[in-house]
Amino acid sequence: GRHLSSPIRGLWSGVKDSGPQTVDLIPVFSSTGTLLMAEAPELRGFFLGCGFNSAGMMLGGGCGQELAHWIIHGRPEKDMHGYDIRRFHHSLTDHPRWIRERSHESYAKNYSVVFPHDEPLAGRNMRRDPLHEELLGQGCVFQERHGWERPGWFHPRGPAPVLEYDYYGAYGSRAHEDYAYRRLLADEYTFAFPPHHDTIKKECLACRGAAAVFDMSYFGKFYLVGLDARKAADWLFSADVSRPPGSTVYTCMLNHRGGTESDLTVSRLAPSHQASPLAPAFEGDGYYLAMGGAVAQHNWSHITTVLQDQKSQCQLIDSSEDLGMISIQGPASRAILQEVLDADLSNEAFPFSTHKLLRAAGHLVRAMRLSFVGELGWELHIPKASCVPVYRAVMAAGAKHGLINAGYRAIDSLSIEKGYRHWHADLRPDDSPLEAGLAFTCKLKSPVPFLGREALEQQRAAGLRRRLVCFTMEDKVPMFGLEAIWRNGQVVGHVRRADFGFAIDKTIAYGYIHDPSGGPVSLDFVKSGDYALERMGVTYGAQAHLKSPFTKSIDKTIAYGYIHDPSGGPVSLDFVKSGDYALERMGVTYGAQAHLKSPFDPNNKRVKGIY
Repeated sequence: GRHLSSPIRGLWSGVKDSGPQTVDLIPVFSSTGTLLMAEAPELRGFFLGCGFNSAGMMLGGGCGQELAHWIIHGRPEKDMHGYDIRRFHHSLTDHPRWIRERSHESYAKNYSVVFPHDEPLAGRNMRRDPLHEELLGQGCVFQERHGWERPGWFHPRGPAPVLEYDYYGAYGSRAHEDYAYRRLLADEYTFAFPPHHDTIKKECLACRGAAAVFDMSYFGKFYLVGLDARKAADWLFSADVSRPPGSTVYTCMLNHRGGTESDLTVSRLAPSHQASPLAPAFEGDGYYLAMGGAVAQHNWSHITTVLQDQKSQCQLIDSSEDLGMISIQGPASRAILQEVLDADLSNEAFPFSTHKLLRAAGHLVRAMRLSFVGELGWELHIPKASCVPVYRAVMAAGAKHGLINAGYRAIDSLSIEKGYRHWHADLRPDDSPLEAGLAFTCKLKSPVPFLGREALEQQRAAGLRRRLVCFTMEDKVPMFGLEAIWRNGQVVGHVRRADFGFAIDKTIAYGYIHDPSGGPVSLDFVKSGDYALERMGVTYGAQAHLKSPFTKSIDKTIAYGYIHDPSGGPVSLDFVKSGDYALERMGVTYGAQAHLKSPFDPNNKRVKGIY
């Protein structure tokens, strides 16, 4: 205040004494199309609140309040990720071409209708992984995330490259003619199912029935190493990641309010004094972190801030540009990779949630037994120079097994079908893991403290005031998010994320619901309601699920019914198991088998890749 008061008085004095003036108000548009807020990643204590794109009078009050809360308490009250400067990588914000092109397009499309699957044409091809040209030649239609070109889906009619930005013909630029990529985007300017719906269906069902390979090289890949690395990891990560070297853990990172700043996998490394392309040399403890590339900068900023606050003696190393990553998923993935990797891939030799350094077609890779689609599968983390030969070896081995390329549009469908979460859709900084059904990622049964633990314990003791619930609909209509959720005639929330599940042939939606009376949202509250989802003013009946609705066909008729003991005694488990059963239909009896658990994957092995 006192540092600015004198200059402001001087400026005002000059203005009021100059008489009537004409002022041209020129709106300034940022390269993002939206605001830039938050603490600058490069400088602690320096906060941004700019880029209002001529909407300052509309947004200033609310954003000012959230920014003040951010400065005082370390984070805003509401989810502000859409305005957070940390959603951009420094290689973009430092690049004149990206700034110039994106600033133009954000202005040109300021009043355009926002369609669900639209992509920018400006500022493209900034970050390309080693497989980019290989996949482009096979018809890959790319999406832009965090500057990366990542596979969206594969067009069966050949390449559709992203061309140099033409400014839509403005400023003397010549607009591209017969631009295949722009034409494919225009085909998807719809709120119905897109015309490429069946192409994405083919990718999804190939993964469920045989195998698919996903190029996930845009992922953020960090190493956390040093003498204090274990102490830092215990505090940073909600799950217990201090397991033996070779283990991989899915975990969250939280803020002090118990909100979810990230979900990621953390792999424990063995100490090494010799650096390699797949691990730095370090003393003490080491961890390899992998997270969605679109939020890598957010993760980096959160981790470095926590490490500084804790005064941890450890190092965070960004190897995102140095490593590629392909994920081979599906029932045939083991048979395919057994021909490529120099190791036994059986369940006993290579369990779920573990990782190993192996040779793939002669190249050193880090293989991880993980899945983000609910099928048997491995991720291969590969040094940049080895990506193409390893990919080609995998495709050659998979040809006879039905292996195909697939993109992130398929991942979105497959993962929602299995109930796996996406950060900033199902999980945000104002959502806790308890509300999101991820209590298993929190070491609350352990005495080890972690960031956000106290908030979770208080929330658990008070009861959850909202829960993330899965919904399916019989009506074949697309949902995209923000649709209202109705329960017994009252709006109780909105859809956060939705997609079509091709294996169950239904639209799937996830959203948080609350009790309008203000009470806790119990499991009975969820199960007892009649639900509908409202899309563009039309409501559609919906069924709520507490677990993923995805099952794979077992090609049998399934029936449920209550049985009793004719003698009047209790119906024990032994009574159920000891009988010979039949079901009678229209006077005809058919032999039947009794089950105490679901006949489909009763031990949930499929999630762990055990077929």
